[in-house]
Amino acid sequence: MGITELFVLAIGLSMDAFAVSICKGLSLGKISWKHMCIAGAWFGGFQALMPLTGYFLGSFFTDMVTKYSHWIAFVLLAFIGVNMIRESKSEEKVDNSMTVKSMLLLAIATSIDALAVGVTFAFLEVNIIYAVLFIGTITFLCSAAGVKIGSLFGLKYKAKAEVCGGIILIVIGAKILLEGLGIL
Repeated sequence: MGITELFVLAIGLSMDAFAVSICKGLSLGKISWKHMCIAGAWFGGFQALMPLTGYFLGSFFTDMVTKYSHWIAFVLLAFIGVNMIRESKSEEKVDNSMTVKSMLLLAIATSIDALAVGVTFAFLEVNIIYAVLFIGTITFLCSAAGVKIGSLFGLKYKAKAEVCGGIILIVIGAKILLEGLGIL
């Protein structure tokens, strides 16, 4: 997986956190750099931790499924992408709390898809340390920006961000499948 694919994947994964950050920014009203950094740290941290966890879980099964790894990656990424698109239609209520409990729950909820992506990393040639640091950094930046954007624009772009993220994950999954089948 090259830098371009990793960047696009990181953007796709960060869209859930970006959307929730927009809602946080809206609910907070007046924001500070502290709010932006708190959201970025929680979401970026978990978006880095979850693929690493998934990678180690997936590594246990690599030998058994290497022959089908491109299919597994495609199914997982397509499933996550379709769920993101489906969830973009639901209305979420996000309060203005930045407590540890509130942020922990949101960080876990927005990074579950990154766990599954980490499993697919175990079947691909990926430098996992570089990948998780990159994903975490991109998510940090997107989440911090999301809080600011939310304070300025509100919920207008939440659904579009989630749909965009879902489409990106589906396209990456299709690319991995086509490469695995020798078509690309």
